[in-house]
Amino acid sequence: MSSNDGASWGPLIVGVIPKQHPEVIAQATVLAQQLDRDIIYAYVEPNSYLTEWNLKENIREQSLHPRDVDEDMTANAMEILSQIETQMSDSTAKWGLRILAGETWKALARLASEADASMIIVGTREPTFGAHVSQLLNGATASHLTFHQHRPVLVVPTAAQKGKH
Repeated sequence: MSSNDGASWGPLIVGVIPKQHPEVIAQATVLAQQLDRDIIYAYVEPNSYLTEWNLKENIREQSLHPRDVDEDMTANAMEILSQIETQMSDSTAKWGLRILAGETWKALARLASEADASMIIVGTREPTFGAHVSQLLNGATASHLTFHQHRPVLVVPTAAQKGKH
């Protein structure tokens, strides 16, 4: 592929959440190694908001990457970091973890734009009642991403439960 054909050769952006199914990180790792890409794991703090909604000055960097980290956010990020470190221990792919603020799909899309990412990878939620209610109220992150931006989005389903297909 020539360098002027519009294809992006940037990192893979991988949305991660606490207690996420390990298949998301596993699939991202395999893909990153096959494509020779770095991985930027991204955790979007669910109780955050974009500060530019309230202020007129240009503070995009502060909004996208919050500096005020509360205890719950730190605990969630540490749990995610531990899971990533465990799963990436045998990988040759370079990776990092970013903590983001705002609505999940918007924060992931903005990070992808900022990093000139080649792809965004997200997982599906476990099929629980709470996940269904959340999807009804907020919409699915993958759906928003595929509709509102131009990068490819890979959706990794949760592993099928035994006896179910």
